[in-house]
Amino acid sequence: MKKQLIAFALLGALGVAPAYAQQHMKHEDTEFYTPVPPVVTPGKECGAPPSDAVILFDGKNLDNWVSADDTTKPADWFVHDGVLTVNKKAGNIQTKQKFEDYQIHLEWKEPKDIQGEGQLRGNSGLFLASLGKGDAGYELQILDNYHNSTYVNGQAGSVYKQYAPLVNANFPPGVWQTYDVIWTAPRFNTDGSLMSPARVTAFFNGVLVQNNVQLKGPTLYIGLPTYEGAAHGPAPIKLQAHGDKSEPISFRNIWVRELP
Repeated sequence: MKKQLIAFALLGALGVAPAYAQQHMKHEDTEFYTPVPPVVTPGKECGAPPSDAVILFDGKNLDNWVSADDTTKPADWFVHDGVLTVNKKAGNIQTKQKFEDYQIHLEWKEPKDIQGEGQLRGNSGLFLASLGKGDAGYELQILDNYHNSTYVNGQAGSVYKQYAPLVNANFPPGVWQTYDVIWTAPRFNTDGSLMSPARVTAFFNGVLVQNNVQLKGPTLYIGLPTYEGAAHGPAPIKLQAHGDKSEPISFRNIWVRELP
């Protein structure tokens, strides 16, 4: 079969009309049987991890996480009744494991009686690649925007300060919400220059909000994003403990699938 395909390719290179090649092909010439895709058992319920997932938080402990500001220290957020709640005094947390390209599922909930407005209303973030202390990295914004206006490239579902979400898919506070994200990490040449930018596809409560967008660099609060000086390889995933005064948000059922 492969020999036949090579032969047809050679015919094309020699200027033989594609229609001639089509007329002389058999159905088996375009059928492949290897490599066979690995078998993955899906989760039994919507949002449940499949068999090849790396479980980052299953409701029991923070064994897979450390402090983002001091990776020698364990993560010091609150685990209770299967739920992970932000401890703002402890700062951001990030995974012990580093990832490159992956699919991540994460569920988050704003307090039902949350107060505040704009960016000061249940602010947090999913950093798809953490680049160190503070908010260095690539952030998919978490915020209550059910009835809360702010700059659109800073609302829930946005790639912070780069891409507004295609739609506002927020549930009201007090309801569990989901992010399902495909992260393609940037690649860099040996001299640190950019080979290919990061890309993000994101579903917010099952609704597409980022469609394979090409990131302009790590996300920034002030200034224009750039990859200059940001060369990196696989990186941890980070969750933000934002300094706003609203009640802290909670997370559950966090898992990731590394992609080839």
